[in-house]
Amino acid sequence: MRHSSEIPYFHPHAVTVAEVRPGDLLALSEEDVAGDRWFVVIHAVPETPEENETPGTVRVTLRPPLGGADHDEVLGRGRQVTVACRRMDVGRIPVVTSVDLAGVEFRDGDRVTTLRVVDPHAVEETYVRRWRVWHRDLESLREEPLSDGALRELAGEIAGRDHLVRHHPRPRRSAGGMAPRRVVVTGLGAVTPLGVGVGELWRGLVEGRCGIRELDGEEFEGLPVRVAGTVPVDPATLLPRPQARRMNRAAQFAVLAAREAWQDAGFDGAGTTESGLDPARVGVSVGAVLGDASVLVGGDRKLRDKGPRSVSPLTTPMTVPSQAASQVSLALRITGEARTVTSACASGTEAIGLAIDRIRYGHVDVALAGGAEAVVTPAIMAAFAAMRALSHHGLADGSPSRPFAKDRDGFVNGEGAGFLLLEAEEHARARGARIYCEAAGWGLSADAHHMAAPDPSGTGVALALRRALKDAGGHVVDVVHVNAHATATVEGDLAEANALRAVLGGPVPVTALKGHLGHLHGAAGGVEAVATALTLHHGLIPPTIGCAIQDDEIGLDVVTRTARPLPAGGDLALSNSFGFGGHNAVLALRRVG
Repeated sequence: MRHSSEIPYFHPHAVTVAEVRPGDLLALSEEDVAGDRWFVVIHAVPETPEENETPGTVRVTLRPPLGGADHDEVLGRGRQVTVACRRMDVGRIPVVTSVDLAGVEFRDGDRVTTLRVVDPHAVEETYVRRWRVWHRDLESLREEPLSDGALRELAGEIAGRDHLVRHHPRPRRSAGGMAPRRVVVTGLGAVTPLGVGVGELWRGLVEGRCGIRELDGEEFEGLPVRVAGTVPVDPATLLPRPQARRMNRAAQFAVLAAREAWQDAGFDGAGTTESGLDPARVGVSVGAVLGDASVLVGGDRKLRDKGPRSVSPLTTPMTVPSQAASQVSLALRITGEARTVTSACASGTEAIGLAIDRIRYGHVDVALAGGAEAVVTPAIMAAFAAMRALSHHGLADGSPSRPFAKDRDGFVNGEGAGFLLLEAEEHARARGARIYCEAAGWGLSADAHHMAAPDPSGTGVALALRRALKDAGGHVVDVVHVNAHATATVEGDLAEANALRAVLGGPVPVTALKGHLGHLHGAAGGVEAVATALTLHHGLIPPTIGCAIQDDEIGLDVVTRTARPLPAGGDLALSNSFGFGGHNAVLALRRVG
């Protein structure tokens, strides 16, 4: 803050008390001038007349220029004081007094403001109560918050002639107007390299198990990298044979995971009508990069080897990335909508975000949202290896996928599916559903940096993080956990870490699941959202495996070795997904209860 004498229109000069007039901005001493301690003259009335050589006195009523209580000073007429260059409008300076906080009952959402009212250029400081402590900045964790007692003590020390302390109670909710509906998570489903089902996923994460395995098929011989996060069960064996034959592998994963989420939410596995739902009020939203590349590759091979008559008529419908969404809607008779989102490895998270908005604004009441992918094929493995994007670590020394680790050298290809059953809160509560958490908000951004590499500054990621917090109506101080994208590439992990440090500004427990699973591409956001919902529900953060020694440049509180209890203060968890080409998506989930 600049000293008052440095303000262009502020020119202090000396006068005698006899010369001051109402409206003058006055400092009583040189020390007051140096310390920016000024008062406005409200009245100046002779107190005693001059007699012989004895100067008279003047009673001067003074008020702080930014508002406050009046006080009187009796000053000799010939005493020198300092006034500024211009008079102030006395009628516009409020008469106010500081509140005594000793008797105030605080609630979260209350504000307390402090203002040094004697400084014409002072800026008001605001403390906001959140999670039973007081923050000066809700968007940073750099400053230690104050307890109720510490704030009362601070206010007691500064309240008086120089400072004004005011209490602003949390505003009451207005009953008027239409607001977007709250969206909650009532069901979870997953098919991952740790096994089929959410139970297998959660146990594997908490126990620190690795689902990455050797690719021993003949078609993978000769590849420079032969490890991947593959689902250990053939999904076709878990579905009716006629249905499975008409689905690609990704769609099979999607139907299994979506059906699990549907039934976990308490709905009838037969579908919408049997569950008492209007099919037109239910939607599907699925993220996928390619879906299942093997169908197209297989069709091309048959064409070359045996001619056009050998190519199946199912090749086209089983190749398109939208087949997973289509098959989920078919399996459960969902007619409201079935959308597919393709934004590289951010696809699953973006699909969930779009479903949140469709429920928020009344288009549907219920939605299955997540991602599905099956791209562990020789051609895809060879392509990623040619990009030098895959890890060359083996399985002998733990997971080859090493998020945030000093020796990380690339991601591990993977497959699977993860789904959330999203529901309007009033719809869920009306039927007595169990609620895992609130799907509170989401954010998107684009790096506009490179066709594959992330922006090393992390600015695009930071923008998506801030937008997710804003969309959730939250602040940095509310964040208790981050489920990081962290693919274990050197550049990607560092860019994400840069963004998290820039936005959060302090230690928040972070975990990364790709050491357990590999990188599931379009399914990653769905599976990691399931894990984040479970983290909030159980109050437990799974460990990051593969990170034996953390890279010093990461600078995050990465949870390793064993699971850690979720911090008590705060309620938001962020799930990050970032894709080739600069696609950034962040999901914000809020714990309930």
